[in-house]
Amino acid sequence: MSGTPTIKRFIAGAVCPACSAMDTIRMYEVDGVPNRECVSCGYADTLDERGNSVPREVPTRVTKAKEPAAPKSQTVQFFPNPRLKKP
Repeated sequence: MSGTPTIKRFIAGAVCPACSAMDTIRMYEVDGVPNRECVSCGYADTLDERGNSVPREVPTRVTKAKEPAAPKSQTVQFFPNPRLKKP
């Protein structure tokens, strides 16, 4: 990023998709990518080249990248029970 401050401007009549508050959305650009955020509820997303919303992925149990656990295996040896021998 350059040393110039980011100019954030409010969009008149815009409604927040999260909280439905009017006139709380402000737009700004970071490295040529348009972003918007709501000052009321904190909702933020980026816009693609066609102006469609590209929301940030919500972290869930499914989307977390985990390292696979090392398999814990142990050799088990069975000993015959001498009391259960058949005659």
